[in-house]
Amino acid sequence: MVTSAHEGMHRIFQERPEILGPVFGVLGVPFAAKATVDAVTTDVTEARPLERRVDTVLRIGPSDGEDFLLAIESQSGKNKEKAASWAYYVAYLQSKFGLPVLLVVVCQDRATAKWAVGPFDCGTRGWTAQRTYPLVAGPDNLPVITDARTASKNLALSVLSAVAHASGPQGSAILKAIARAVQELHQTDPVTAGYFAEFLDITLGNSPAGDQWRKDMSFVSYFPGRGTVRETAYLEGKAEGKAEGEAKGILSVLEVRGIPVPESVRERITTCIDLGQMDAWLQRSRTVERVEDLFTEDLEVPPSTPGQG
Repeated sequence: MVTSAHEGMHRIFQERPEILGPVFGVLGVPFAAKATVDAVTTDVTEARPLERRVDTVLRIGPSDGEDFLLAIESQSGKNKEKAASWAYYVAYLQSKFGLPVLLVVVCQDRATAKWAVGPFDCGTRGWTAQRTYPLVAGPDNLPVITDARTASKNLALSVLSAVAHASGPQGSAILKAIARAVQELHQTDPVTAGYFAEFLDITLGNSPAGDQWRKDMSFVSYFPGRGTVRETAYLEGKAEGKAEGEAKGILSVLEVRGIPVPESVRERITTCIDLGQMDAWLQRSRTVERVEDLFTEDLEVPPSTPGQG
């Protein structure tokens, strides 16, 4: 089951794509300074009885080369079944979209990170049919940032690093540095400050580090669950952002399947903010033969009157 902490660890890449450059830097993989980043539907299921879903898939359009897909997984422990599912994700996404695929696994402890590096082999009798090499971000390569000024310059990377090092000897110092950076940012950009405050609150959970974070952030009056005007505005902004991602996913599926999308339909999809409706359209986009069929089930069927067949 996906937990709130699990959700936060991979969704930060969707909602704050500025984190990609610094993370690729610590992974030792070049990343263009200018690149487009679009969310792609994460359903990699071919047969309905087989449920497979990668956490996050982004399409990266670098300014200095071909597009590629970035599949991101959040892993909190060793799982022998992941060796097969990760290989499946990479092969399926490459086949479906015709693009190179990189797999990044974000880990919160050294043991999991060491295991996740792989490689994971598929083969027998001395022959390897497929080998998967994930890129792993964890305590050994995410930087330790204990200076508030440094944290404020790259807040997205700092909070990801805080999660990786939360239980380590410098975890407390890292959180204090981020708290000062968030407090300063709060004066000019309360929505962004609130995003990172909530990210750490959810991801650190009820751990000692989480307790310290909530204590350090006691000055924030719009923390999740308090129902203030700022929190409401923040949550509405998150909903709009998620709707935008859903719209891109729907249009991407239709494009890949070769189904023409008139401008009127594109506008209807991109202006919808009903997440339930968007999810229904996303499900239908994988099977419809015409774009008009995307909306057929939205029509209300009037109840039949007595005497009518």
